[in-house]
Amino acid sequence: MLDLVDIGVNLTHESFDDDRDEVIARAQAAGVRRMVVTGSTVVQSRRAARLALERPGELYATTGIHPHHAREFGAADIPILADIAQGPGVVAVGECGLDYFRNYSTPAEQERAYAAQLELAVELELPVFLHQRDAHERFIAILKDYRDGLVRAVAHCFTGERKELYSYLDMDLYIGITGWICDERRGRHLEALVRDIPLERLMLETDAPYLLPRDLPEKPATRRNEPVHLPHILRKVAHSRGIGVEALAQATTLAATEFFELDD
Repeated sequence: MLDLVDIGVNLTHESFDDDRDEVIARAQAAGVRRMVVTGSTVVQSRRAARLALERPGELYATTGIHPHHAREFGAADIPILADIAQGPGVVAVGECGLDYFRNYSTPAEQERAYAAQLELAVELELPVFLHQRDAHERFIAILKDYRDGLVRAVAHCFTGERKELYSYLDMDLYIGITGWICDERRGRHLEALVRDIPLERLMLETDAPYLLPRDLPEKPATRRNEPVHLPHILRKVAHSRGIGVEALAQATTLAATEFFELDD
């Protein structure tokens, strides 16, 4: 029986409103024993924290403002995020960072929210859950200003090339791998790159309901991803690394447990 941690699942998403308990039960039956629920706005962070409170030892939460929502960010949000962050089961600040691919918020708005959340993570001595897309240079430049004060940081949903990976590893970041590696159109390069990630800094995530693995033998009609598919990602990463599934499961679970200081 597997014992996995999904470090990034958007369980507060409306697509789970009708069957959230069943989604969690399916995941746990498949060996995904613990899940970290991502906070992406103040409202969603509160909901994530509430889920963690309702299911101690099973669900945990992050609290933050995703770069897509940075235009909504104001200085008054920081004490609110800080209050949420200090609640039971809340284990990281974020999801925060930069996304110049979509630019739903301007770069200036994104950078302001990103820096403020890094500062909060330093102040609270919490790990930080990071997002970056098409903004690598600015993302790194801002992160460097805070890295020495951060206890730990993870590059969530890593999809980049070798240069980006090594810049993160050089900064002692953990790396989160999703079902992107299962996409033969745009994720094949990850099959080689995951071999370069130290096992003690490799973690797995579904980013559900997004990023349904393309190579699932049976795809749900709704195209909704669920944490039940984390073992599929595990097997793909294990094959790519040339390592046993159980050995990889133990290593990634240990990394996640230590990174987020989860109950064991």
